[in-house]
Amino acid sequence: MKFDLLTTDGKARTGRFETGHGVVETPVFMPVGTQGSVKAIENRELEGIDARIILGNTYHLYLRPGTELIREAGGLHKFIGWNRALLTDSGGYQVFSLNDLRTIEEVGVTFKSHIDGSAHTFTPESVVRIQRDLGSDILMVLDECAPFPCDLEYARKSNELTVRWADRCRNEFERTTPLYGHPQALFGIVQGSIYPEIREASARSLAGMDFDGYAIGGLAVGESAVEMYRIVEFTEPLLPAEKPRYLMGVGTPANLLEAVGRGIDMFDCVLPTRNGRNANLFTRRGTLNMRNAKYRADLTPPDQDCDCYTCSNFTRAYLRHLFQVREIVGLQLATIHNLSFYLWLMKQARAAISENRFDVWKRLVVSQLEAEETAGSVQ
Repeated sequence: MKFDLLTTDGKARTGRFETGHGVVETPVFMPVGTQGSVKAIENRELEGIDARIILGNTYHLYLRPGTELIREAGGLHKFIGWNRALLTDSGGYQVFSLNDLRTIEEVGVTFKSHIDGSAHTFTPESVVRIQRDLGSDILMVLDECAPFPCDLEYARKSNELTVRWADRCRNEFERTTPLYGHPQALFGIVQGSIYPEIREASARSLAGMDFDGYAIGGLAVGESAVEMYRIVEFTEPLLPAEKPRYLMGVGTPANLLEAVGRGIDMFDCVLPTRNGRNANLFTRRGTLNMRNAKYRADLTPPDQDCDCYTCSNFTRAYLRHLFQVREIVGLQLATIHNLSFYLWLMKQARAAISENRFDVWKRLVVSQLEAEETAGSVQ
């Protein structure tokens, strides 16, 4: 995958990578569409806010609707009607999140389906083949996302397994070819919990396999933000500078900016969509709880500095009303705003890096983002 590093400002950097479905500028936030749909927002609205890349999940799409149907449809892009870039996770996060429904062995991971209890074994080879069937632009290797906390010995053995799986994924990727006429890229995933020596061993092993990009996994699973930043800062210099770097499953707006300042290029997280569906709106001056009674007659936009569809057309009072009466459109409008905000934040970060003012800008924005909403009753 062609990745161009454009500008740097300290550790922060801007770049762009090319896919068969368009160019993606970095730093970039990628909305999460686990089952082929970003929750509570339509694809045309994602295009309207200029989302260039979204995520799908191998485990969930394999179970429903099944890769046979998706392949018959011509791949995931055509099946879901999305003509921009797609990244698919391998199912490695489900090794963590569904730990009571899976067993891990050298060959791979066997899950009991959360739908009907049936058994399904995911190997490094089958995960690559499934993602070939899906036709995503970026594939992820199978890995074990170790639980937090875990002891050093568990983290060491877990990472060694992840590295062996990565090598098998790489071999299967090289043995197979794309199915739908566009190129696919493969990313390795650095693991190692909070242990620097294991993170280093993981990063060096994976760098030797020459993946198209590198993800830092196994964070945002219970450790503190300070601990997460420490591991990101330690790991970043070990990753090839000429390849994109992806911090998986992170996070709050402040988390993203802190990670950008530590050299990270790509992010995903369910937070903006999940929070939106729960009436929490991210704004330039802190988070708003739209169920708060003080907004009952507030006829100002949710975020007066935002020009998204929601803020350009509706008021806080109207959004509060929608959530009070449980109208589905409230979830949709809140999601449009939150994703617009995340994409705006990355666009502003790119501009600040390009103009060599990122650190000053970041400190100002983070201080505003972390402002707490003034007290008020929620009714």
